[in-house]
Amino acid sequence: MASVINKLRQSGHIQPPTWLADNVRYETIMGSTAYGVNLDDSDWDMVSWCVPPKDIIFPHMAGIIQGFGRQQQKFKCWQKHHVRTERRQYDLNCYNIVHYFHLTMDNNPNMVDSLFVPRECIVHTSIIGEMVREKRHMFLHKGSWHRYKGYAFSQLGDMKKARKESKRAEKIAEQGYDTKSAYHLVRLLDEIEQILTTGDLDLRRNREQLKAIRRGDFDVDEIIQWATDKETQLERMYDKSTLPWGPDEDAIKQLLLDCLEEHFGNLDSVITLKNAPIITLHNITNIIEHNKKLLS
Repeated sequence: MASVINKLRQSGHIQPPTWLADNVRYETIMGSTAYGVNLDDSDWDMVSWCVPPKDIIFPHMAGIIQGFGRQQQKFKCWQKHHVRTERRQYDLNCYNIVHYFHLTMDNNPNMVDSLFVPRECIVHTSIIGEMVREKRHMFLHKGSWHRYKGYAFSQLGDMKKARKESKRAEKIAEQGYDTKSAYHLVRLLDEIEQILTTGDLDLRRNREQLKAIRRGDFDVDEIIQWATDKETQLERMYDKSTLPWGPDEDAIKQLLLDCLEEHFGNLDSVITLKNAPIITLHNITNIIEHNKKLLS
């Protein structure tokens, strides 16, 4: 099935870089739909990642010497917001696979969540999309606590800010706080609790409470007290968590290289791994030992 980005390009609604639409390898609906609190007319917040041309990922192939002369402009992410069609409105965010891996390894909540969405939220995938999805747990580590905590408590400051958007200003006037920021605060703290205690993530586990918060069923002081108490609990969970302290960067890098090889083919001509000779020697030894057994 074609990606949403490809369909919107073909219909003339967007003009992404010429190579991008045909190279989207994973695309999912995020936002309220992924968290199970969406309304019928909710916009679609899309997160996807693509594989750029080889010389963008490996600039030396285009004759670029890092730090010398005119440098090639880096591609990290293509964005297009408020794309309206007859059916709905889209916010599109498509990442370079390399940048996506880096952000996910760093436990950026939006990127981590995009790998743990319910299956029905994935609107486009591929062989390498499934390779990453199947190994999504390898990105989780205890550093996620600091990331999720930072994002969560930034929502506290937003809860009482009257932004220009009329809907939020109306909610603040009506409820005394921004219910959308409040539900994101609670959602993020619930998600990090799951990660620290189970090493897994169900984005819809807490959706009934989130729906109630979004409706304005809770007093603002209740939410702030809940978040304060939860922070104390999570500090203890962090200490007891059996997750690794940080990411296994070598393993994640190997997954990235496996994905790039699946897309481009053999990469021996563009990248040399430090342990390549050791791996080659090990493979030769295995072949010799295997043939010895056959001949004995």
